[in-house]
Amino acid sequence: MNYLNSTNSNSVLKDISLLAVRVFIGFAMLSHGFPKLQMLLEGKNDFFSFLGMGSQISLGLTVFAEFACSILLILGLFSRIALGFLIFTMIIAGFVVHGADPFAKQELSLIYLSVYLLLIVFGAGKFSVDHMIEKRKRANDW
Repeated sequence: MNYLNSTNSNSVLKDISLLAVRVFIGFAMLSHGFPKLQMLLEGKNDFFSFLGMGSQISLGLTVFAEFACSILLILGLFSRIALGFLIFTMIIAGFVVHGADPFAKQELSLIYLSVYLLLIVFGAGKFSVDHMIEKRKRANDW
């Protein structure tokens, strides 16, 4: 059977792909979250204030999503929960913070958003801590 035009998917290939995407996109987002973490630790207040919460709280929530949730995503730990925070953050970045900007400014957050949506649908895959936890739970049920 020709794999290039087959509608069947190879489970191992899918799981390796999910791992590669999770690790790459997680580290890529860390490169955005780390400077914001430094801003938070230095006490800088020049950040977008979402829903009137103030720039420090908005920055703290963004650091949580872009830094902490990216680490969880790389590990595959609580992946769908972490992706929920990342998706929400990218929606705010793409449509609220950069809503009036040209598409070139919105593009990066929308690309991240689309990858996160794919990951939340397909999950973390077999090469994740989530899968190990689920496997152990199923083994203990017997």
